[in-house]
Amino acid sequence: MVSQQQLYQQARKARDARFDGQFFVAVKSTGIFCRPICPAPSPKEENVEYFSLAPLAMQAGYRPCLRCRPDSAPGSFAWKGVDTTVERAIKLLRIHPGLKVCEICEKLGVSDRYLRALFTRKLGIAPKQFRIFEQLLFAKQLLHQSKLSVEDVAQASGFSSARRLQDNLKTGLQLTPTQIRKNAMTRSEPLIGSSAGTLHIQLSFRAPYDWQRLRGFLAMRAIAGIEEVSETFYARHFSLDKVSGYFKATFNQAKQCFDVQLQIAELSHIQAVVQHIRRVLDLDADPHVIHQGLLSTGLDSKALVSGLRIPGIWSTFEAGCRAILGQQISVKAAINLVTALAHQLGEKHQGKLIFPTAEAVAGSDLAFLKMPSKRRDSLRAFGAYCAQHPDVSTLDDWLSIKGIGPWTVAYAKMRGQSDPDIWLDTDLVIKKQIQQNQLNPAAAQPWRSYLTFQLWSMA
Repeated sequence: MVSQQQLYQQARKARDARFDGQFFVAVKSTGIFCRPICPAPSPKEENVEYFSLAPLAMQAGYRPCLRCRPDSAPGSFAWKGVDTTVERAIKLLRIHPGLKVCEICEKLGVSDRYLRALFTRKLGIAPKQFRIFEQLLFAKQLLHQSKLSVEDVAQASGFSSARRLQDNLKTGLQLTPTQIRKNAMTRSEPLIGSSAGTLHIQLSFRAPYDWQRLRGFLAMRAIAGIEEVSETFYARHFSLDKVSGYFKATFNQAKQCFDVQLQIAELSHIQAVVQHIRRVLDLDADPHVIHQGLLSTGLDSKALVSGLRIPGIWSTFEAGCRAILGQQISVKAAINLVTALAHQLGEKHQGKLIFPTAEAVAGSDLAFLKMPSKRRDSLRAFGAYCAQHPDVSTLDDWLSIKGIGPWTVAYAKMRGQSDPDIWLDTDLVIKKQIQQNQLNPAAAQPWRSYLTFQLWSMA
């Protein structure tokens, strides 16, 4: 059996793109760490050290390569399974950079000391240091790709000032903003920067990526006035922590990335918004690992969708509203109700429509929605609950609301949180497909959300 070390060795020597972002290669003689696809001459094995996460390589004293740019690699599931608490903490650290570690501990229901011990034991790095390294990598990405000033990059990546960013870059990456920008210009990298208040950035993924299937799914369920879907892009107006903005993500198959245009007034929210976009478009999925997981269920390889992705929803509240309004009716009827809800109660921001807040839904009689009164009561109660519990970390608590059952919660987890292992076994289409194909769904763990979309696509 091939060990993980041997697997890394083989992937590095072959420059196998399937492992991009899953591990990083540190070269002892140069003090630099790279992606496995780095085009630089391959070093001797005795001079190489492997790390599952970029922050771990940085903690060991290595600086990121300016050629292959580890900061632009797609995310990894390498840390999955180490511990549920660690997994949830990493998500909060990435999606909510403004939260203090003590606030994250409060959300998780653990002490600061316990979380530090978990991170040290499972990942070999403290939560605070993990966050700083992630911020540095994001700052490096902005310095490479944008024309933002160093001060603006500092604000966008979670540092309070340009001086603090420069100090941390020197300490953590042994680089200065000038060195990073100079290297980008030397290599003719596109400084596509910000123009007229729009930031441009490229977000990478692992090929294959079934854009047409994802695009079709999102287009069928798009809320007019909030979302726009074309043959080449997905765009929407959004709100995050009471800050509104807009993004347009254009599929770029040649470069295996999305070219993203982002408009947002608060620079400090950019990192969190980028993480949300990555989740909505499922950019950190590993299609090859998922493919093998689905094959193990007994599915015919010819029937499997190549590059399947989970189409996300911007927030769990929006996902919950969509799930409640979609109960026992067609997709077309459901999106008509969701659109009516958005246009009646949605917020207007500089002439743009934003999905309604929980407070707006809770305070309306919802009489404009043509559906059973009990379902209106459920939606209103759901809005009231979310208004009172805006920071709820587990959606299972929604089950206490009358009219919300396990299917609704599971759907919201799958699309609102992009949980990869949600199994909608009560879905009639899923039941029929399992019987017809004689499948073993349990074998797909932890990728049963992808199995769900696979079976829906087959139907």
